Amino acid sequence: MVQRLTYRRRLSYNTKSNRRRVVRTPGGKLVYQYLKKPKKIPRCGQCKDKLRGIQPARPMERSRMCRRKKTVKRVYGGVLCHKCVKERIVRAFLIEEQKIVYKVMKAQQASAKTKKTEK
Repeated sequence: MVQRLTYRRRLSYNTKSNRRRVVRTPGGKLVYQYLKKPKKIPRCGQCKDKLRGIQPARPMERSRMCRRKKTVKRVYGGVLCHKCVKERIVRAFLIEEQKIVYKVMKAQQASAKTKKTEK
C-alpha cells in the first residue's frame, strides 16, 4: 500500500527557502517538515574573519535576541574582530606620536634659526 504525503505549504519549487524533510507522524501519516536555512556567524567588517562570542542566527532571529548575544563588550564589538580593533588603536597612537615628534622638530628648528640670527 502506498501512502501519500500530506502537504502544508503549496510552493512546489525546489528553492533554498523551500527545503523539506519527509517525516512519519505518530498517526502513521507522512508529512513534510520544512527546514530552516542554516545560521551563520557574523564576520569582521575588515578582515572577514569569524567574530568570536556572537551567537549564530538568522537575521530575523537575531533581531529578537538580547543584546549580550549579539555583541561583545568592546569598542566595535560585534562589528570588528579583536585583532582589527587592536590594529586601529595602535595606528591611532602612532599617528599621535608622529604629530608630537613633528611639533618638537619644528620647535627645535625654530630655536636653531633664532640662535643663528642672534650671533
